[in-house]
Amino acid sequence: MANETTGSERVRPFDAANYLRTPKRQAAYLAAALETEDEAYIKQALLTLARAQGMSVTARAAKVSRQGLYKSLSATSDPRLSTFLSVVQALGFQLTVQDTGAIGKA
Repeated sequence: MANETTGSERVRPFDAANYLRTPKRQAAYLAAALETEDEAYIKQALLTLARAQGMSVTARAAKVSRQGLYKSLSATSDPRLSTFLSVVQALGFQLTVQDTGAIGKA
């Protein structure tokens, strides 16, 4: 078969950060994560983007330590809004609000 491996081939785990090299791709990735409204997925997306741009660079721009950035975006964390906003800004993005038409329909 054409897909068999010989045992000498190495398969690297998929890392989305390797494919998020342009600001356009990064913005689309973050927008898609935010649309899910899934907190864990949004934190994972921010972590992936921070790795794509460089953890040390992102941490410095967000005014947190590299370790603090990892901790804030870990699966078990509940980052403060100020941390979330500083990371988004450090990554070069801004959040905007759009009317969904749901106001007053509850």
